[in-house]
Amino acid sequence: MARLPRYVIPGQPQHIIQRGNNRQAIFAAVADYQFFRDALVEAAAEHGLAIHAYVWMTNHVHLLATPGFEHSIGKVLQSVGRRYVQYFNRTYQRSGTLWEGRYRATVVDSEPYLLTLMRYIELNPVRAGMVATPQDYPWSSYRRNAMGRGGPNGDWLVSHEQYLRLGLDEASRRKAYRGAFAASIEQGDLAAIRECTHKGWALGGASFRAEIEALGQRRTVSKGVGRPRKVSGD
Repeated sequence: MARLPRYVIPGQPQHIIQRGNNRQAIFAAVADYQFFRDALVEAAAEHGLAIHAYVWMTNHVHLLATPGFEHSIGKVLQSVGRRYVQYFNRTYQRSGTLWEGRYRATVVDSEPYLLTLMRYIELNPVRAGMVATPQDYPWSSYRRNAMGRGGPNGDWLVSHEQYLRLGLDEASRRKAYRGAFAASIEQGDLAAIRECTHKGWALGGASFRAEIEALGQRRTVSKGVGRPRKVSGD
């Protein structure tokens, strides 16, 4: 089956997932996460990609990011992918591919979905049973977005407008953001996020999908009726 073209709309956020080949581990030590971070930050600055949230799991990564240009996402992931594979193969004396083919991505309607998607991304380690709370996991954007702890793992992030609307100052925004984690993400939203990212559909309401479909000249949602089915894995 032919690959569907991706939607790349400058200024519109996207949820991006890149997995290890056959779901193999892509991080084995702290130094690996640090190298990946440095390569990502450098490439994002060079190619105009604003990253709002992330989590780096042992065998896959999530990003929520807004491209400044049509080529931003592709150029960033190409640069990071090549540099990291070279580093990883050299470090662990291996050869061959590391990534599971092309990255997966979905364009996101920011008004209803962006903050939910940030929670979805930052709760990945909790859903996986790796930690009890999101602040316990060091390789995500939660500590920066919810607690103001930037440092090398977060001070390069760019706050999205939807996040900035949570409060008049940083303290009130962080408090409101933490409060959102008190409620679980609805199952319908979980299913929609997983299905849309897996299939490359647009994540949003009917009017948003129609607008994106007109721009991209292909369907933005399954022809099926009802809620998207749940896709295993995060």
